[in-house]
Amino acid sequence: MAGEWEGKSKGTVLGYKIFIFFIRKLGVRAAYGLLYFVALYYVFFAGRSTRSIFYYFRKRLKYSWTKSVFSIYKSYYVFGKTIIDKAAISSGLQNRFTHECDGVDNIIELLDKKQGGIMISAHVGNFEIAEFFFEEIDTRSQISLVTTDVEHKNIKEYMEKVTMRSNVKFILVKEDMSHIFEINNALSNGELVCFTGDRYMKGQKVLTESLMGKEANFPAGPFLLASRLNVPVLFVYVMKETNKHYHLYARQAEVKNRDAQGLLKKYTESVEWMLKKYPLQWFNYFDFWETDD
Repeated sequence: MAGEWEGKSKGTVLGYKIFIFFIRKLGVRAAYGLLYFVALYYVFFAGRSTRSIFYYFRKRLKYSWTKSVFSIYKSYYVFGKTIIDKAAISSGLQNRFTHECDGVDNIIELLDKKQGGIMISAHVGNFEIAEFFFEEIDTRSQISLVTTDVEHKNIKEYMEKVTMRSNVKFILVKEDMSHIFEINNALSNGELVCFTGDRYMKGQKVLTESLMGKEANFPAGPFLLASRLNVPVLFVYVMKETNKHYHLYARQAEVKNRDAQGLLKKYTESVEWMLKKYPLQWFNYFDFWETDD
């Protein structure tokens, strides 16, 4: 299996339509009920992702064989909940959910200083709803999320019809690298730019660091940029705690000038801490550690 992320989410338009129907007509809890069957389907029929997440539980977390198998099902189930939550929140049901912020003062301080800064997250928890949390914090539109635009075309078109976007800005990664200029402009204007630091696409430059006791590749861009520009860096995560409650974490990182490897090390330590607290919320369903063990 390739170690780099393929860049697309799983699922079908019909599946999304069914969940949106349940959310709007019967409520979020009813939509969760469907997941018991959907998660079981993925355990048996999503071979590659099931093997990858089994490796995470068995080899990296050192779970027993039995616990690892049950954890695969639980992981798919929790991941499904985060997808439903995103659809519900972006459909105008944000008031059905509660959240608490741990370290949000770090974000507000950077916004107030208007000196620019970088936030780095990971595909743990439900970072896809971060834009709605940031919208409450960032009343002046000073936060931009760097993202790829690689959802399956039909799913993307359907979701854009039935959901709404927040006012948080997006910077799309483009093949011609023009997004680099947008990122530099945002930082020059004293804004915050947010990346995810745990997935890279084929052809991208990577850095290698240990995560959960084994080396893995990470996209070099966010760490090189942050260390060379010598701007403040925050590690940010949005973690699901109960059915309708989320926890936003924002931790300030120590950054040495032009020490991208050192910053990556701090990042992996931060991700490890989060995974020890929320082990089921590792949502990189591909061969992250590039191994067939």
